Amino acid sequence: MIKESEYKKRRDTLAKGFLKNSIGVIFSAKEATRSNDTHHPYRQDSNFYYLCGFKEDNSALMFIKTKKGLKTALFVHKKDKTLELWNGKRLGVKEAKKRFLVDEVYEIDEFKDIFKASIKGKKNIYFEINSKKSTLNKILKSTKFFKEKLDIIAHVQKMRLIKSASEIKLIRESIAITAKAHHRAMSMNKEGKYEYQLQAEVEHEFRHNAAYSDAYTSIVACGNNANTLHYIENSKPLVDGELILIDAGCEHNYYASDITRTIPVNGKFSEPQKELYNLVLDTQLKVISMIKPKIMRSRLQEEAEKLLTEGMIKLGILNGSVKKAIKEQKHKKYYPHGIGHWMGIDVHDPAPYRDKNNKEIALREGMVLTIEPGLYIDKDDKSVPKKFRGIGIRIEDDILVTKDGCENLSSSIAKTIEEVEIICHISKRDI
Repeated sequence: MIKESEYKKRRDTLAKGFLKNSIGVIFSAKEATRSNDTHHPYRQDSNFYYLCGFKEDNSALMFIKTKKGLKTALFVHKKDKTLELWNGKRLGVKEAKKRFLVDEVYEIDEFKDIFKASIKGKKNIYFEINSKKSTLNKILKSTKFFKEKLDIIAHVQKMRLIKSASEIKLIRESIAITAKAHHRAMSMNKEGKYEYQLQAEVEHEFRHNAAYSDAYTSIVACGNNANTLHYIENSKPLVDGELILIDAGCEHNYYASDITRTIPVNGKFSEPQKELYNLVLDTQLKVISMIKPKIMRSRLQEEAEKLLTEGMIKLGILNGSVKKAIKEQKHKKYYPHGIGHWMGIDVHDPAPYRDKNNKEIALREGMVLTIEPGLYIDKDDKSVPKKFRGIGIRIEDDILVTKDGCENLSSSIAKTIEEVEIICHISKRDI
């Protein structure tokens, strides 16, 4: 877990970048309605959680920066025995003061009055400019005297680019659980079963190991379904002789994992499947080997596109020269997405990819990103050799940028053809 001292350090770092005579405010996430009067399980706003680690709704965090220094205040839901009977215990002001390293703790009902009193003499405000949360926006309509209105979220997301040792530890824990889930899926007897049954096995492993939620909706796509990049229907049968693309990762203690493996229903890759699979795998391994500080993600993307295009020309999927095919974007038909994304508290961590001057941000020690090349060949694409039609393959790992290179945090998850086939035949437990 992350210590309170680290959350305080984050708040101090954030406020250090504020202009003098400023106030900053960030709110918790709202409950998400599932239907009518039922709700989804509550999940805290990622930026709010990053700054204080407080998991309850109906809360806020305030920064007051003056010439004398910084003051922070946490606003929490009041203790209410009746509400707690139905919805669970609240921490309340008294306990929050003991737990969190903030200067003041108040009930959220006091926010409006304290905010209005705190803005006197302040020239600048940092808040969630593009947020749909209405509380602060209503107040701002009557406070037009701020010299600068600045986006607090942009500052927090920039901080989230570099992971601390505590964050990396939590990501490792999340990946370790996800590794068990993928290996469970590989070892199951899948013949005659359905995608949703395999999804249930994966998510069983998440919850069995105290990861109470998915980092995103799991993709379990058999055969041609894998050629729909965000396929989440997961309702079709697992057909003998076809591949299953499983893109699934858990969220553990608010930190994500994001892993994709592509495995055979019957435990054995066919020769055409092997040809495409090894092309994707070799591309991924080469791209990962390039990762180190100062390299650009765009360079990784270029290399992935070049290698996949070269392979597709050799296999007769594309024609002509590599240079011409890439120039004409012919490879995009079969590899339409990016090489990867930032990962952390969110599976697609919203940290910036470009700086304030719109220049691409180079990789730095402490960044975590996914590397996920793929090939997707629709069953009805008659321009491709018949043996490759209906095959979709993606291989994805979570990579930490280190001082001199990188570490594949998910390297323990089987992905070579030999490794996958061995696990597929070790147990063959029934679903």
